[in-house]
Amino acid sequence: MKTHASDRIKMPLGFWASLRPLGIAAHDVARRARLPLTIVQEPVVTTAQYFAIWQAYADLIGEPALGIVQLVNAFEPAQYPPPVLATYHARDYRDALYRTARYKTLCPPESLRIHEEGEHCIIEMEWMHTEQPGPPILAGITLAFLVELGRRGTGQPVTPQSVEFMHRIGDAQVLEAYFGCPIRLEAPHNRLTLDRRDLDRAFVSYNEELLEILTPALDQSLDGHLRNRSMKETVLWILKRSLSGGCPDIHAVAKELGMSDRTLQRRLTDESTSFKSLLTQARQEQARAYLADASLDIKEVAFLLGYEDQNSFYRAFRMWEGETPTNWRHQYGETTSH
Repeated sequence: MKTHASDRIKMPLGFWASLRPLGIAAHDVARRARLPLTIVQEPVVTTAQYFAIWQAYADLIGEPALGIVQLVNAFEPAQYPPPVLATYHARDYRDALYRTARYKTLCPPESLRIHEEGEHCIIEMEWMHTEQPGPPILAGITLAFLVELGRRGTGQPVTPQSVEFMHRIGDAQVLEAYFGCPIRLEAPHNRLTLDRRDLDRAFVSYNEELLEILTPALDQSLDGHLRNRSMKETVLWILKRSLSGGCPDIHAVAKELGMSDRTLQRRLTDESTSFKSLLTQARQEQARAYLADASLDIKEVAFLLGYEDQNSFYRAFRMWEGETPTNWRHQYGETTSH
């Protein structure tokens, strides 16, 4: 796994405290993860350590689906770190979700993309700054928390329309009982679909005074975090998480960054690159990652990369790698996926 300059993940102390009601000792998790026992006092860990901790929790809990439900219920608001507190005390569910997606960049490796269309609100979770996906239980925890946030904040039994996970996560019936909707496993995405009307629900936990304190400090931290990342890294990250929605253009990326198309292109030129070359790089890197996952067929990979048809993907991949996606998967997929 590659190490990145931003490979620093804040480990909420509330996680360790939430293990006690579940009958799991924090030091047992550290031992299972083959990490120093002092890791339970470390506020910041690497991506590899973070994934190891979550995998150790999944191993110790035994039934991952039950572990998701139990931990989400055990994590009390009093244990929330500041970025999560700012979502819990938001004005309404929509405000809470968009704050969650915004502040997720402060504590990777998960990234959230929210898309509202018609009667639906679709939230996709993707992995940042890593070529390997995180433990399946972590994807389950992330999407379950988004639902739990809505339920706690509104005081109402918010029920998703559907939930999808890229991998199997224990007993699907346990997950369906918690979410209250169908669960699809081995799907192309980690995705939560909500009724868009639920986003208008006001939060009974809304605290305007606390938000006036938390928001400026978090926004300042976020601005500093983004400044420390090069424009090339930022655009590449946005492209990778936007590909499945179609081929993103420079206007859409510039708008997300709050600048004009011309300014973005000038910033990229200053870093000796271009939007077109970064789009190609994003597709090529994501193609390798998706092809390493045997559960995805070639047609799904083409869709996830924003291609309108499979043939266009085949032509592009042959130009990048000198062979077809199928041949590449046979030669490298099995090795890469381990």
